[in-house]
Amino acid sequence: MAISMVIFLLFSVAIVIYFILAPVANRAAEDLASLMVLSAQTWMELPPTTRPDFERILLDEHQLRLSHTIQPRVESKNPMPYLQFLRNALEKRTQQSIPILVEPGEPIWFSVDMPISGQVIRVSFPRERVGAKPPLASLLVIVGGTIIILFASLLFVRRLTGPLANLSHAAATLGQGMEFKPLPENGPRELVTLTQSFNRMVAQITELMENQTTLLAGISHDLRTPITRIRLALELLHDDVDASLKNRLIQDLDEMNQLITHSLELARGQGMKEREEIGLQEFIDGIISNYRDAKPKIIWAHSHCCMCTVDVLALRRIMTNLIDNALRYGGSKPVEVQCDCYEDKVVLRVLDRGEGISSDQQEAVFRPFHRLENSRSRATGGSGLGLAIAKQLSDSNNWQIQLLPRVDGGTEARLQIPKNV
Repeated sequence: MAISMVIFLLFSVAIVIYFILAPVANRAAEDLASLMVLSAQTWMELPPTTRPDFERILLDEHQLRLSHTIQPRVESKNPMPYLQFLRNALEKRTQQSIPILVEPGEPIWFSVDMPISGQVIRVSFPRERVGAKPPLASLLVIVGGTIIILFASLLFVRRLTGPLANLSHAAATLGQGMEFKPLPENGPRELVTLTQSFNRMVAQITELMENQTTLLAGISHDLRTPITRIRLALELLHDDVDASLKNRLIQDLDEMNQLITHSLELARGQGMKEREEIGLQEFIDGIISNYRDAKPKIIWAHSHCCMCTVDVLALRRIMTNLIDNALRYGGSKPVEVQCDCYEDKVVLRVLDRGEGISSDQQEAVFRPFHRLENSRSRATGGSGLGLAIAKQLSDSNNWQIQLLPRVDGGTEARLQIPKNV
């Protein structure tokens, strides 16, 4: 917008100079040239006794000075278009090449040597005699117009982009599951309408999510009650019941209870919680200690750990889910956990040597209930919610989680935590 307005301004200045200022300056130069030629001719025709009075009148009324004195002068290099117009007008009237000279000293005087009746008459005029200054006027118009255009464009664009920036920030806040405050509904009419629609949409989404959480909480409560009764009944069965069948039923009930818990966690969103500064080495030490008897073995590389401010509950849940995944799908080879601290971020890695994940599945595995193995058997995988919960917790904390292939096979689960968030 500013560039187009500046181009229009330059075009307007060019039109004004070409059709108005240049003709006016040329007309003024024609008049001055006529006055100078006429004054020189008149001066030559006057008796010597009356010439001083004539010179005084010319100097007082027309700022022209006549003299016979011939001293060396330097041709003027002044770029004023008016002087070029004046030179052309003088040459047109005298039919001779007449350079415009500059007299040394202050103030600046320009002079013209005109041959009249076999003599050379010097006609001089001061710099102030040239009233029109098209280049200076054009420069001032361009500079002043450009400043005004840029300032007005900045105000106009800020008025438009300010509400859009607020809307973008609000959308990002909503996407991270953080607390949202309705946007102020002001600005241009179209943006007010858009903001009103966005606020209504957010209110509807918030209400929908609350209803969903309430519904799932009610369902989970209603399901856990009969599950608890069934488990209690199984525990009270006589010893003559098949022990393996009894244990399988109890295991199934535990898995149902765990699935309910995971589904409820996913529905609640696990938004931003209290953040605190922790030592990552001690924190992950505590997590890995829970896998003391796990097979395969967990190798914990913590040589580059540091302090970091995080949502402790979210980080614990993410790391637990990633380690569980690596143990489940990593085969019989050890799982490695790494911690690296950089100037602007912390990177946590969980590495396994399993079959890996194909490139077309690396994003899909973060969807709820998505599993690489479609049989849904508990022997070949979990509920399909672990990675979905980890992804949701990462997004809500503005972290980044990725599943990347390793060079010699296997998967690298990488969690990046910015230090300035």
